[in-house]
Amino acid sequence: MGDIAGNLAKARAARAAASGADVILYSELFVTGYPPEDLVLKRALQDEARDAVKAFAADTADGGPAVLIGTPWRETGKLYNAVALLDDGRVAARTFKHDLPNYGVFDEKRVFTPGPLTGPLSVRGVRLGVPICEDIWTPEVVERLAETGGEIMLVPNGSPYEAGKEDVRLGLVTARVNEVQRPFVYLNQVGGQDELVFDGASLVVNTGGGVAWALPPWEEATVVTEWRRENGLWVCADGEKTPPEDRSQSVYRAMMLGLRDYVNKNRFPGVVLGLSGGIDSALSAAVAVDALGAARVRCVMMPSRFTSEDSLADAEACAKLLGVSYETIPIERAVGAMDDTLREEFAGRPADTTEENIQSRLRGLILMAISNKFGPMVLTTGNKSEMSVGYATLYGDMCGGYNVLKDIYKLEVFRLSRWRNRMLPTGAFGPPGRVIPERIIVKPPSAELKPNQTDQDSLPPYDILDGILECLVEKEMSFEEVVAKGFDAATVRRVEHLLYLSEYKRRQAPPGVKIGPRNFGRDRRYPITNAFRDAR
Repeated sequence: MGDIAGNLAKARAARAAASGADVILYSELFVTGYPPEDLVLKRALQDEARDAVKAFAADTADGGPAVLIGTPWRETGKLYNAVALLDDGRVAARTFKHDLPNYGVFDEKRVFTPGPLTGPLSVRGVRLGVPICEDIWTPEVVERLAETGGEIMLVPNGSPYEAGKEDVRLGLVTARVNEVQRPFVYLNQVGGQDELVFDGASLVVNTGGGVAWALPPWEEATVVTEWRRENGLWVCADGEKTPPEDRSQSVYRAMMLGLRDYVNKNRFPGVVLGLSGGIDSALSAAVAVDALGAARVRCVMMPSRFTSEDSLADAEACAKLLGVSYETIPIERAVGAMDDTLREEFAGRPADTTEENIQSRLRGLILMAISNKFGPMVLTTGNKSEMSVGYATLYGDMCGGYNVLKDIYKLEVFRLSRWRNRMLPTGAFGPPGRVIPERIIVKPPSAELKPNQTDQDSLPPYDILDGILECLVEKEMSFEEVVAKGFDAATVRRVEHLLYLSEYKRRQAPPGVKIGPRNFGRDRRYPITNAFRDAR
């Protein structure tokens, strides 16, 4: 994002790799990165992007491929999400995004002006329709392009990943193909940008709905497709057809890419995290090793008097399986110092969650001190079930720069841990085979902040909790609808209360990889001060 010189260099390298092609297509807002949010409102950025486009246009005087590249474009005082056609050494034409999305993670109406409905662009004697991303989610733009002579639809996208979205995209493209009887090239960007990850998985779909190309997800590529006319229609010759991934592989690779790009693009040397002997920190460490390599991951066990011998052994075993740097920094002396400091202030009051939270916050303090002293980013490890109901300590275990489990419910944490022990993800730097000890997976989860504590002392069983949260968060179901699915009314009422009550914590949580349709932060935006309760 914002690396215009770097993006231009990447664009030039791709064009050189496709020197025999007629035209090369780049993804949405390729010049600046996507989504630029309010950064695109800076006039200096707009000017630099235009200069880069003009410099790239000059390259096309060499007779090589024409270029279709996404860029912001200011014209007549208005800012557009545009695709520029570069050919013969000049900016030959522009087309503007018409249907600006303004839901979920998208906020384009805030920064861009919708473009008019226009016709196709003529490139090397072929009329190419160039609908931009959201323009194909309704029929209007594509129908206009077909009616005005568009022969092939080239669609640049910045479509963020959601688990299961691959099928949605294929169904959408196939529907548009069948409506206008034109082939589609669906090009999607690859990479991580803050909470969002973009999975690529680009497609070419011929008239009739046959998939000619299905590129691998999560990988950058430059490919040349070959086209011929048959019975007056363009047809793409068959190429690579990558089968779809299962959910666990897809979700795990999304977490890997999100963390890798966040750490690398923000120039951190690596990450540091607390390895507690529990499943959340173990899975987070595994993702970090797979994303960055063991040499860039530092794990710290910070035991208190409540930490079990099993947890000490499990954390050490996990660190050995992953091959990471591992050290132990006990917190008992720091806890004692806090007890002494607050003894008079707390005199006459029994110990409660205050003392439990002090332990968590001391651990966060230690990790942040290591981060400040040596440079690695603190990776926090809370899952979505905990974030939903506030079972996490603000400025404690929520302390950190990024969270790969932020959009992962607890039951999926278990599933992903078992999956990773069986499979080495494509592109992973970590070791094959078991990386999370079985005892970590099967033992009852516990924060270990007081004697004999388990998560289920404070929360419903995770199969019940996650089921209720799926209804309340992902599907926005009413209290009555959730109870009608068979959940206990008192439990639903309590979970809804905790969900609303914890909004202030989530507002202060670090960013994390978006996996589902309603992640906290970009998708689900609730007021902190909120007296409404559906369950009465």
